[in-house]
Amino acid sequence: MPPHPTLDQLQVFVAVAETGSFSAAARRLNRSQSVISYAIANLEAQLELRLFDREGTREPRLTDGGRAMLADARRIVDDLEELRARSQGLKEGLEGELSAAIDVTLPTQVLAAVLRDFEAQFPTVGLKLQVGALGMVADLVSRGEARIGIGGHLSDLPGGFATTLVGYNMMVPVAAPGHPLAQARPPVPLSVIREHVQLVVIDMSEQTRGQNFNVVSFRTWRLTDVGTKHALILEGLGWGGLPESMVRDDLDAGRLVRLELEPYPETHYPLYAIHTVAHPPGPAGSWMISRVRETLSACPGNHGVGSAQGGA
Repeated sequence: MPPHPTLDQLQVFVAVAETGSFSAAARRLNRSQSVISYAIANLEAQLELRLFDREGTREPRLTDGGRAMLADARRIVDDLEELRARSQGLKEGLEGELSAAIDVTLPTQVLAAVLRDFEAQFPTVGLKLQVGALGMVADLVSRGEARIGIGGHLSDLPGGFATTLVGYNMMVPVAAPGHPLAQARPPVPLSVIREHVQLVVIDMSEQTRGQNFNVVSFRTWRLTDVGTKHALILEGLGWGGLPESMVRDDLDAGRLVRLELEPYPETHYPLYAIHTVAHPPGPAGSWMISRVRETLSACPGNHGVGSAQGGA
C-alpha cells in the first residue's frame, strides 16, 4: 500500500497555495526553500497528481487537481490541529466536554452571550447543555449528569454541594390584557385572585418534588414546562409568575400586563452556580461560572450580584 501523505506535507501544500510561492511558504513555516520543494515533490508522487504548474512562470500555480485537493488538505490540517489542541488541553486539565444544567429563568440573552464567548475561548471543548426548571438543575448535578449547574430554589440542597451566587433575576406576575385580573383595580386582594386559574410549573425532580412555590389561587393548572405556561398566559387562559427577562418584550408590546397582587409581589430571586464538592469544575466550567456572573451584571435590567442586595 502506498504511504499516506503526512501532516507536514499537507501543511506545506496549504502554505504554498496560500502564499503563492515556495519562498514565501518557506518563510511562513521557517523552513528552507529546498525543504518546501522536496515536500511538494514527495506529496505529488504519493498522490500521483500534479498539484502545481511550475512551467513558464516564476511562481507555482495550482493545477485543476491542486485546486480540488486544497479544500481537503485544509480540512485535514485543521482537524489534526484541533486534535493536537484538544490533546494539549486534556493534558493540562481542560475538560474534553462540559456538561451544564441551566435553569430556564436565566435570561436567554445572557446564556447566548456566554455560549458565544465560550465557543471562542474553548473551541476544543464539547458542550452538553440541559435546560429545565426548579430542582432539575440540582438533580442533574447530584446524579453526575451535569458537572455544573446555574439555577435557583437551592435552599434545601443536601450536603456535598458547593454554591456560588452569580446574580439575580426578577419574577413578575402577568396576565393577558383581557384577563379579569389585568382589568381589576390594583392592588388586587387575595380574595379576588383565588377565584382565577393560576398557571403553576411543577417539578418532577427529586430536589423539590411536591413543593409549591408562590401558589395562591384555589384554582390551579399545573404544568411541567415554562414555555407552555408562557404561551397559555398569552392566550388568556390564566395568570402566573414568569421571569421578567422572558416577558419583557411582551410587556413592552402590550401582549402581557404586569399585575399588582397583594400576596404575589414582583420578587428578585437569586441564581447560583452549583457543583458537587467531590467533582469541582475544570477550567472551562470555572470560566463559564465567572462569565455568567459578569454577563448578568451587565445585562439590561441589571440582574447582577450587586443589583438586588437584600432581595433574596
